[in-house]
Amino acid sequence: MTTIEIKDVKGAAVGTAELSDAVFAIEPHMHVMHSVVRAQQASWRQGTHDTKTRGQVRGGGKKPWRQKGTGRARQGTIRAPQWAGGGTVFGPHPRSYELKTNRKEVKLAMRSALSAKLADGELIVVDDFGFEKPCTKDAVAFLKAFGLDGKRITLVIGDEDVETFLSFRNIQRVNILPVSCMNTYDFLDNKALVVTKQALEKIEEVLA
Repeated sequence: MTTIEIKDVKGAAVGTAELSDAVFAIEPHMHVMHSVVRAQQASWRQGTHDTKTRGQVRGGGKKPWRQKGTGRARQGTIRAPQWAGGGTVFGPHPRSYELKTNRKEVKLAMRSALSAKLADGELIVVDDFGFEKPCTKDAVAFLKAFGLDGKRITLVIGDEDVETFLSFRNIQRVNILPVSCMNTYDFLDNKALVVTKQALEKIEEVLA
């Protein structure tokens, strides 16, 4: 099994953790990761855009001039698409952008992302932040101790770790991710993935 150092908030090693090879030591499946992330991003689109066709634009009920004898092209309505203020041809209408992905693909994508992060040296496991109350100053000190200040990071914490969430939430470029909301996009969209020991256990329980 693969092992990784567990560090305290000052960056000192306090032990090691054994990582499941099924989660952290697989060959990253690039195609599945791409498909899952694409589906995630597509699901964020509201799909509420709409344009009016010639039948939905108000007015235009009267024929603007008689059919023959004027020397002009025949017109049936001033709301036809070629008229200013007329309807739109082939414009967007409300739709769903949802793309289908099954559960096995989603789990494989997350395992691939975690394996890639570990292989690239961008996975950090922290023993416990130990916040008794929210303290952004201590959170900033943690980032500086690990050389992460100013970098885009994802922090995966336990669902009940409210103090840690409140300590980091006002720091720019820090994305806080409760372990129950883990997903491939957030695992990848960072320069470092920081995981608490408690969250690591949950990740292995779900993905192993």
